[in-house]
Amino acid sequence: MKKISISWLGHASVSVQFNKDIIYFDPWIDENPACSLKVSDIEEATVVCVTHGHIDHLGDSIEIVKKTGATFICTPEIASYADLKGLKEGENMYVLNVGGSWKGNEITITMVSAVHTSEIQGDGWVNGPIQPGSGAVGYVLTVNSVDNAIYFSGDTGVTTDMTIIRDLYQPKVAIVSVGGKFNMGYREAAYAASLLLPDYFIPIHYGAFPDQHLDLDKLEREIKMRSPGVKLKKMREGESFEIPVP
Repeated sequence: MKKISISWLGHASVSVQFNKDIIYFDPWIDENPACSLKVSDIEEATVVCVTHGHIDHLGDSIEIVKKTGATFICTPEIASYADLKGLKEGENMYVLNVGGSWKGNEITITMVSAVHTSEIQGDGWVNGPIQPGSGAVGYVLTVNSVDNAIYFSGDTGVTTDMTIIRDLYQPKVAIVSVGGKFNMGYREAAYAASLLLPDYFIPIHYGAFPDQHLDLDKLEREIKMRSPGVKLKKMREGESFEIPVP
């Protein structure tokens, strides 16, 4: 039986592999204190998805695309910044907005809504002018069918749009930013789990910095109270989790 492998690279960075396809979400690698992987270690990628322009999400995405020949998926505003860095729409960049999809041979990636402020923390963040980033998005990755959907929230607060994601895609796995400072805390994350109703809920975006801790046992209690059928998947940075594909 085929399997989808999900790896938490540290902080908010995740990779997903299915057969020969390797997808990176928000790959902040070299300066990430919780990531043991380095950009120099990455030789293959199919797609690199970025949810918003904050440096811990935009990260090393453009460099990885240039190195591997992957397709860069992002919003129009981030695409304008990436164009200045040498990426081109129709060549190594595919621009989406909320509701749009990119289709590969066996995978489909759909951009979904998120609630989070963001401009682009690129070169202009230091030297000016700051480039507009137009907020944030999330993604739904499906392999062969909706029954194998994986939701990657990016940075977001809890939102009722999560019920739309549940109804449209029935995510088997929800990978959700739960740091309690720049995104959801315990109660909000547990409520998000009750809206999304995935089989597995994987928390990320915690542990790399002193002001973003997470008590996994407390989160597990909160989720069990609101949505007993959802299983909290506790992962360590660098760890992988596999789910079968029927």
